[in-house]
Amino acid sequence: MASNHLGNGDGIAVLDFGVFLDGSEAKKQAVAAAMLDSFKKTGFVYLVNHGIPSEKISSMFQWSKCFFALPMETKQLAPHPPSGTHHRGYSAPGVEKVSQHVYDEEDLKNIRTNVPDVKESFECGWEESVSMPNIWLPDDNILPGFKEACLDFFWTCHETELNILRALSMGLGLSPDILEKTHTAHDNQLRLLHYPSVPAKELAENKISRIDAHSDFGSITLLLQDDVGGLEIEDPTHPGRFISAPPIEGALIVNAGDLMMRWSNDTIRSTIHRVRAPPNMKTIDGMTPERYSIPYFCSPEDRAVVQCLPGTYSEENPPKYEPITAGEYVLQRLAATY
Repeated sequence: MASNHLGNGDGIAVLDFGVFLDGSEAKKQAVAAAMLDSFKKTGFVYLVNHGIPSEKISSMFQWSKCFFALPMETKQLAPHPPSGTHHRGYSAPGVEKVSQHVYDEEDLKNIRTNVPDVKESFECGWEESVSMPNIWLPDDNILPGFKEACLDFFWTCHETELNILRALSMGLGLSPDILEKTHTAHDNQLRLLHYPSVPAKELAENKISRIDAHSDFGSITLLLQDDVGGLEIEDPTHPGRFISAPPIEGALIVNAGDLMMRWSNDTIRSTIHRVRAPPNMKTIDGMTPERYSIPYFCSPEDRAVVQCLPGTYSEENPPKYEPITAGEYVLQRLAATY
């Protein structure tokens, strides 16, 4: 019988999540414990047999490539609003700049100007959202089927998210539904990302960046990436040093966000990560290969109160954070990215 623990991806555990989905209670608990252990150590885990069909993944990457291949003026017919608090639609290269706990507008302006993030993205969520409606291309004939493919993939990822949250709850020794029931409003974000080919020298000299070092601010993030590579996470034992999180065929990368760290009273890590030039990169005429990835950012419903979960605090280890609603926290972080 195959082990639920398949080794590691440069220090990050690789787990067979199919054992959790289809196994006995004892096997489910073993996977849940191994997942929690990886989140404690690195804040990340690789999952194979995660439940998202491979054909849907391949199709979504193909749709992403088709969208980003459209002329710039066409993509901008679905523009991301100027405010970062409405995270939907298309963002051109250099518009968004990821920041890490920087909220002063002048400081943010300097960060965006000095080292721009050279990437483009398209974001969508659930179609019926009132607080953050989707922004699509105005004519369905521009890219027929794109909207439907994005929405179908959004809901597929949502089902996988709930299964992962059940496992995480079990790992923490709690009722399996304790995290799941706060995520039923599906206030999530599907993001298609394209990193254009750029001069390798400018990337190496930090004159431009793909995504600078940051942590995610929701509960968990599901990440699918192509085979180019470049994702790095901060080494938990050596702050400031980064290690590669290479692509593993068929694997979903899951990482914990700041809200999950807060929820668990720092039991779980929300690890700083970034995207750089891939290791052993083969350039063509001094240019990096382009890269595609698809993150799915998961957050609790806006009204959910995030406070330290039972069992994560004691008299000797009291709660480190005041309660906060998920909506308050996420909007504050979103506003700082634009």
